[in-house]
Amino acid sequence: MALPIVAIVGRPNVGKSSLLNALAGRRIAIVEPTAGVTRDRIAALVEHEGRWFELMDTGGMGLGKSEDLAAEIERQIATAVREAALVLLVADVREGLTPLDRQAAQRLRRAGANVLVAANKADNPRLAEGAAEFYALGFDPVLEVSAKTGRGRRELLDAIRARLPQESAEHPADVAMKLAVVGKRNAGKSTFINALAGSERVIVSETPGTTRDAVDIRFEKDGLEYVAIDTAGIRKRRSVKGDIAFYSLTRALESIRRADVVLMLIDAAVPVSQVDKRLGAAIQEQMKPVVLVVNKWDLVQGRAVTSDYADYLGKTMPGLAFAPLAFTSAKDTKNVEATIDLARNLFKQAATRVATSELNRVVRDAIRARQPPSPQTILPKVYYATQVAVHPPTIVLSVNNPDLFREDYRRFIENRFRDHLPFPEVPIRLVLRRHREDGKKGRPHRPRQPGRSKKRR
Repeated sequence: MALPIVAIVGRPNVGKSSLLNALAGRRIAIVEPTAGVTRDRIAALVEHEGRWFELMDTGGMGLGKSEDLAAEIERQIATAVREAALVLLVADVREGLTPLDRQAAQRLRRAGANVLVAANKADNPRLAEGAAEFYALGFDPVLEVSAKTGRGRRELLDAIRARLPQESAEHPADVAMKLAVVGKRNAGKSTFINALAGSERVIVSETPGTTRDAVDIRFEKDGLEYVAIDTAGIRKRRSVKGDIAFYSLTRALESIRRADVVLMLIDAAVPVSQVDKRLGAAIQEQMKPVVLVVNKWDLVQGRAVTSDYADYLGKTMPGLAFAPLAFTSAKDTKNVEATIDLARNLFKQAATRVATSELNRVVRDAIRARQPPSPQTILPKVYYATQVAVHPPTIVLSVNNPDLFREDYRRFIENRFRDHLPFPEVPIRLVLRRHREDGKKGRPHRPRQPGRSKKRR
């Protein structure tokens, strides 16, 4: 059973996003004193006194002509209200009751919504006295809260819990996998997310930079629960101006860090850019499994073939040459679900453990095929290999001196692991560690011959 939705609505700049962050207990939505910062429906799971619900932030009601995407934002609000078990109408005690507050209340009454009023910015008892004015909206009770100081937070959570339907699920389903959907602006990320969710959860527009926040979307496939994280489009570093753009970029990079698998969308209709390469480098740095999703393939199909494009990506983004490719058309939902199956396979690869005997067999074969070169008189030696972690698979090579192994030989060993072990398409962390006996000063290590015992003193 799905969790009940509590939708936060209200006119611009009443503190809806701040209240979402306060109730969730962590910073989820961007908070800025600028109308129209929140555009999509931003959600967080909240638990209070053993009951869970999905808290959903929305854009400001009544932005009008001042916002290019006003119609889309209003559509998102209408969907949130329609799907919500409870609507939290947020007002501002500092500014008092406004015509836009009255319009929002009328709209909710027409929709037949179950409404609680939160009079926000009641930072102290004097300001809280202004909350009584909002009873004129016709909803009871009006709760005095301050997202800034935490005043009234528990009382508001108690009131929300009391209004939740009794038959709703008490626990969220376990998440099988978290997917970060990243890419440069206008690569089709929001369209891809909506195709996954089966509904318009995020605004799709030709206007670059429409998505500003990182939006978590829960969806189900084959009986499993997934979270897809839609992120703001990455752009050139010199183009990142202002706090909103900065936080959007920061959230996108943070989404990569907390994801199990990254879906990097590449616009097939334009050449790979420096922004794509920089994003690929960020994914490499975090050592995340990644599917290179070549989106808008319908625009180039007939002028290019998948094998040619794969070769092109291999040359332009060599650091991700091991990553699998998915060719999609998100607007037609073509190959979108197959991409999730591919991501699921990467998640499984990244969680794989290999027996030490198998690892050492691969290492021995690799050394026979290509001895590690050394410009010094001391030859590089590998004593044994062992896997110490997963996500990513982490393999430690015990060697006589890590400095003797050049970077190209390390890559050679990694590629041998990919060729012969069950994680061919995910990053591998290779750690070279000095064998402890080789680290003793003044006494070079002489490995004992197998079967010979130490002399007794």
